Amino acid sequence: MHAADIGPVPPGQRTQSAFDLFLIFVGANIVATTVQVGASLSLAFSLRQVFVLIGIGSVVGAALVAALVPLGPRLGVPSVIAVRAALGTRGAGLVALVLYVTNFAWIAVNNVIAASACARFAGGDDRVWAVGLGLLATVVVAGGPRAVGLADRVGVPLLAVSGALLTIACLNLPREVLEAPPASAMPWSRGLDVVIGYQVSWILMFADYSRYTRSEGRSAVAVFLGLALTSLWFMPLGALSARAAGSTDPGAMVASVGLGGWGAVLLAVATITTNFVNIYLSSLAWKSLFPKTGDQASVWSIGLIGAALSVLSTAWLDRYADFMLLLGTVLVPVGGVILAHFFVLPAFRRGRREWRAEHVEALYDPQGPHGGLAVAGVAAWIVGAIVYHLAGPIGGTLPALGTTIVVYGLLFSRERAKA
Repeated sequence: MHAADIGPVPPGQRTQSAFDLFLIFVGANIVATTVQVGASLSLAFSLRQVFVLIGIGSVVGAALVAALVPLGPRLGVPSVIAVRAALGTRGAGLVALVLYVTNFAWIAVNNVIAASACARFAGGDDRVWAVGLGLLATVVVAGGPRAVGLADRVGVPLLAVSGALLTIACLNLPREVLEAPPASAMPWSRGLDVVIGYQVSWILMFADYSRYTRSEGRSAVAVFLGLALTSLWFMPLGALSARAAGSTDPGAMVASVGLGGWGAVLLAVATITTNFVNIYLSSLAWKSLFPKTGDQASVWSIGLIGAALSVLSTAWLDRYADFMLLLGTVLVPVGGVILAHFFVLPAFRRGRREWRAEHVEALYDPQGPHGGLAVAGVAAWIVGAIVYHLAGPIGGTLPALGTTIVVYGLLFSRERAKA
């Protein structure tokens, strides 16, 4: 079975270990954008407040993603197919479109962050570096799983060494840097939503890799630890290095801690390896919308557009925190709908619904029970997004999540009563 296949994974082929799943999410989250989340908070809060926000937000966000991970082993289908059960084929198409479009932004943001450091230490224009890194990742993904595997064998050890060096450098920063007062202000609730929004940005990946594992519980724990531990490690490093630089510019940050070329290596390699995942997820989303699209066509179109968007360097970094909040607005309610459909409502109906082979096959049938638009799911999604936005001053995540679950439960029960 090809990794980008959107078909169901037979039970006999769910042989991936929970540890391998853990490593996939570790590799995906050891990335420049994780560092940048900490940097985006560092100049608006005291260092102690930043660490508290990172601690709470990393755990809450990772828990929300991990809560949906058991659907992978249970159904054996990718996320963009699983959501059809709650949103219908057309509603799931909207989710796939969101995933497809936002991954362009992720690819561009990753390229821009790494380019800033590479240009500072190796010379050249930031935009040239950004486009070049984007094209390199695309070439590797186009080479297939073997090429990605070989690249990861080189990249992961480099990430480990570079990450360790960055940690040591940050721990040796002068005390006056650590105790410097914040240079700007941001509401505490907004800072928390930034961290949670970043973690929740992985939510549409909940079943894409776990569908190759057998154990629901171990898969959930693996994903939770993979996301939470890496964020608890790298977000504080971003906050410390940004404090030292007095800036959130990635090149200035690695220079301020004296990391030199190793900082550029860390950001460049992390960008390339995480863009492997971004291109893969976008390919799944696109093929769920247009199943006849060839693998090479989808990979190259995604990689080239993401590389082209990298030239908007200043815009991506200046509005980074806003981007995290936008993702939270869109994705937290999606998580609430899926939680309600697969976990909350079945609990009230005395036990979860057993998904047999015929139920899974129905997810692929445009004329079946999940064809069209599921009004309850899409309406709850919209209401949840509105609540997230309105509740921003007090923190949008929990109000949006709770509202989405309640609205979906009421609308779904009403539809069942009429049927």
